[in-house]
Amino acid sequence: MPGITREEVAHLARLARLELKGEELDHFAGQLDDIIGAVARVSEVADQDVPPTSHPLPLTNVMRRDEVRPSLTPEQALSGAPAQEQQRFKVPQILGEE
Repeated sequence: MPGITREEVAHLARLARLELKGEELDHFAGQLDDIIGAVARVSEVADQDVPPTSHPLPLTNVMRRDEVRPSLTPEQALSGAPAQEQQRFKVPQILGEE
């Protein structure tokens, strides 16, 4: 597999609006070539009999059932609030909007 060239790294740097020096172009060319090689090796391992997965282990939903249960009344919930209005917590305005 041909390695990534210095000119390709310079092109990528321009697209990303990065200013790179000459020695940085050489350094990143080597690193990007290593990354591309690693991805190619992974692609070789993946075979037709291995289904694509998002997680190596089976996942199950571990959340509890959604059931209606008794809870606080609005008065009880607001009993410790420093300010309230129309059965809601009243907080200071922060965005300058109404």
